[in-house]
Amino acid sequence: MSDVSDESLRLDGNAAAGLLAEIFPFEMTSAHTSCAGCGQTRPIGALLLYGGEMGAILRCPHCNCAQLRIVRARGRYVIDMRGVTLMQIETTTQA
Repeated sequence: MSDVSDESLRLDGNAAAGLLAEIFPFEMTSAHTSCAGCGQTRPIGALLLYGGEMGAILRCPHCNCAQLRIVRARGRYVIDMRGVTLMQIETTTQA
């Protein structure tokens, strides 16, 4: 049995930038989500990332609610967003 703790597997949500860039055509780490568990709103980059070969889970640092689950399998992405009540994505405005 290994001595691997949750904290040794946890990364800052910004570490998911590459995976998110594969799916979304805009910068997602700055998008804000409202947590279904506690209601707090923060950028995706401030969430806690737990990842491995099977996929990624982004959790709220306040209540540990799983906001986003992303799995890459058989040529597709499966995204579960049950932990998000609202997502806000900034638009870029050209002058």
